[in-house]
Amino acid sequence: MKKISPKPPFNWEHIKGFCESLTDDEDSLTREMVACIADKWSLWTMSVIAEYRRPMRFSRIMENVAVISQKSLTKTLRGLERDGLITRKVFAEVPPRVEYAITPLGAEMLNNVAPLWLWVAKSVHRFQGARAAFDGRSV
Repeated sequence: MKKISPKPPFNWEHIKGFCESLTDDEDSLTREMVACIADKWSLWTMSVIAEYRRPMRFSRIMENVAVISQKSLTKTLRGLERDGLITRKVFAEVPPRVEYAITPLGAEMLNNVAPLWLWVAKSVHRFQGARAAFDGRSV
């Protein structure tokens, strides 16, 4: 088992101090955005849109975010649009065409989350081992 380094590469006191300087509204939004990042569908949906590298239609997104329901995808896209992470453009055609694209803010978020995502993927066997050990112990 790998040892935990005594000093993390970041300063929790600095982070805590910065967060404590936020107004109540800023703190609330910060917590909401962290919850967005941890949401079941948000990052996956954003990564699909970003990887496509051009605007995507709803049906194409749904094809690439496997097992998501239409209702969940609609809710996810609305939330991401509200937070400025994606854009939604409606074309006045019959039938109407709607396209979604990643924003610079959304791309920046993905760039910051990508190292964590990769670390989790590289550590998946460690998580599997921990779960197996936990599940195998007697209560």
